Amino acid sequence: MANIKSKIKRIKTNEKSRQYNAAMKSRVRKAIKKAKMAALGKDPKTNELVSYAHKMINTSVSKGVFHKNNGARKSSRLDAFVKKTLSA
Repeated sequence: MANIKSKIKRIKTNEKSRQYNAAMKSRVRKAIKKAKMAALGKDPKTNELVSYAHKMINTSVSKGVFHKNNGARKSSRLDAFVKKTLSA
């Protein structure tokens, strides 16, 4: 454990950020998974779930959890998967 007051504070804020980032990443993964499962099952709610997944990805990018390119890649791969699945 650190002895310097500023480092003790920094450890606390880093832990809060870590937990927030982990929760946000988990939300994004769950949203993508639900959208993919809906596409596989030809669910009528597929478009809603895909748009929600895009919303979660964009939110996480704007909050700094993911890099801009990482978010774009996730969105692109989700769209490609859904398009391929629904057209087949």
